[in-house]
Amino acid sequence: MIKFYYHPSPNPLKIALYLEETGLPYELVPVDTRKGEQHAPAFVAINPNAKTPAMLDGDTRVFDSTAMLLYLAEKSGQFVCADTPEARAEMYSWLMFVATGIGPYCGQAVHFKHYAPEPKDYAVNRYDFEAWRHWKIINAHLAERTWMLGDNYTLVDMAVWGWARVIPFVLGAEAWAELPHVKRLLDAINARPAAQRAEAIKAQYTFKTEMDDASRQVLFPQNARLKA
Repeated sequence: MIKFYYHPSPNPLKIALYLEETGLPYELVPVDTRKGEQHAPAFVAINPNAKTPAMLDGDTRVFDSTAMLLYLAEKSGQFVCADTPEARAEMYSWLMFVATGIGPYCGQAVHFKHYAPEPKDYAVNRYDFEAWRHWKIINAHLAERTWMLGDNYTLVDMAVWGWARVIPFVLGAEAWAELPHVKRLLDAINARPAAQRAEAIKAQYTFKTEMDDASRQVLFPQNARLKA
């Protein structure tokens, strides 16, 4: 059975959604990142990057959420594109766009807006601009189609959903006015029973929510260099 290492943040959530959509059996292992559990040797042995999510399928380890989506898609054969070079190229391109653009820039925008010390105007401006730029590309793409790859709901939509859920925290409460097609996609996925089950997982566990000094030390170890 798949052992899924989980924290209720965007990248693990899209894996939870895929597992719930496909019905693949899995055992969930909570990892409380604000307590530093991602740095435990047993977890690092699975994911050397010490970040959630991660997965064990028997003796096979998979880390990085995009790799996990592709692995699960190959395993289940569900929620994938048509089996043509053109369709696969489109699927891979959008998956990597989320992996290398949406995720990193949204993550950095959140860090500098909500957690970084002053002065930070330059960094906030840069990452907010780039997060907006990436989401506007997704929004324009969705203006011409129902789902990311056309008429069919796929793992690419799940990858987008993971981050679309937190757009107000990333970009501000007013963001949906400028991203109506992304909001449509988000609402359509949120209405699916599998998405509701994926969202409900976090209520089954207690995760640390406060950002105290201990959490800052775990999540932002680079700050120690500023004090040296």
